[in-house]
Amino acid sequence: MRLAAVVPALDEEASLPRALASALEAADLTVVADGGSTDATADLAHSAGAIVLQSPSGRGRQLNAGARAALDRGADVLLFLHADTVLPPRARASIEAAVAGGAVGGGFEVRFDDPRRIFALGSRIVNLRTRLLRAPLGDQAQFVERAAFLALEGFREWPILEDLDLIRRLRRRGPIAILRPPAITAARRFAERGITRTIVTNWSIWALYLLGVDPVRLARLYPHIR
Repeated sequence: MRLAAVVPALDEEASLPRALASALEAADLTVVADGGSTDATADLAHSAGAIVLQSPSGRGRQLNAGARAALDRGADVLLFLHADTVLPPRARASIEAAVAGGAVGGGFEVRFDDPRRIFALGSRIVNLRTRLLRAPLGDQAQFVERAAFLALEGFREWPILEDLDLIRRLRRRGPIAILRPPAITAARRFAERGITRTIVTNWSIWALYLLGVDPVRLARLYPHIR
């Protein structure tokens, strides 16, 4: 199995090194799709040994640009890793076993990088939701088998919810694997915007999306997406 990690990034010089180190360890190739960073993001990625490409900003666009580059280089499985998320040890072995067992894709359980109890509770809630709905999201290191990704024609190039849309469409194609141990993701959005406010905003956006509201409109509720 040729595994490719795709990392969308925009001004992530502080978070990127740890995420990138975990991707480089797990994957045969790592592509960083930079959305126009003004800091040292692209230089850090290049120095670490990643393939760096420039893309119009927007996570869906960047993910698709990175995926195309990885598929052109023979990737069998695409692993999509946010720049503030770190893969667990033996992530590759877990993905290989899942794909060999028939999964068309999936993701990892999650743990926030903040030690406070409220974030431990948040992790448990996210993981329960993930297992009940079979829907790991972008900060849970989604992975997709090549043929399934091509059949789905990649991500919708939306400013928000591209990860939820992808996993909903992917579930129709076959089994979704939820893997352990968890990926470690940043709690910064909750810390910056407030835990309660962020949770309410997230659930409201998901509910409105499921009711048919255009994701472009919903993006206005969630500023500074990257």
